[in-house]
Amino acid sequence: MQHQKILILDFGSQVTQLIARRVREAHVYCEVHPCDVTDEWIRDYAKDGLLKGVILSGSHASVYEVDDRAPDAVFELGLPVLGICYGMQTMATQLGGKVEGSHSREFGYAEVQTQGASALLQGLSDGQDASGADVLKVWMSHGDKVTALPPGFALMAQTASCPIAGMADEARKFYGVQFHPEVTHTRQGAAMLNRFVRDICAATPDWVMQGHIDEAVAKIREQVGDEEVILGLSGGVDSSVAA
Repeated sequence: MQHQKILILDFGSQVTQLIARRVREAHVYCEVHPCDVTDEWIRDYAKDGLLKGVILSGSHASVYEVDDRAPDAVFELGLPVLGICYGMQTMATQLGGKVEGSHSREFGYAEVQTQGASALLQGLSDGQDASGADVLKVWMSHGDKVTALPPGFALMAQTASCPIAGMADEARKFYGVQFHPEVTHTRQGAAMLNRFVRDICAATPDWVMQGHIDEAVAKIREQVGDEEVILGLSGGVDSSVAA
């Protein structure tokens, strides 16, 4: 009943649960927790050795208008980290880069040109542009953008209006993408997340939903023993799943 796991920190994106779904479709266990957990919580969460990587979600907010940050401990664990949209922007600002508002916002379909041979994007392509460079067909939803890379990071992807659409620090296995790989509109998105959790994080793909149900039932039976359970069921989704 012990699985290696991915931690997803939620900054308020409406599609955070899609990140979790993609990770679970890769048969890797994951949990979603709020972004404002403490450094102590992060270290305690990782102390059993099962945590293999962290994903920072997107958000509707701007990094320079709110105080939502990833706990510093996330970047001190020695584990891979993937920042998506706002997650990339907070990673950039916290590690010494710069984020600014953009005069040319991107909402919807976009083509990003990949740069270099990052472990995250290498070999992934939806074709080539007029210059012969590989491009990825993705979904963007942002007004701010990273305008200066943090120390140690290299450019991983770009668009005409977003010169830093992806960044990578291969030494620390930190990656950031301005687009959303969790949505189906990003054609190679599932492949990117699969590569992050299974190859870069090296998480064991041993988790399936049916197995989780069996494990949860066994755990409840062990906890309850010969006692009785009072179950309140409203008929809603959450309590029905709990039941």
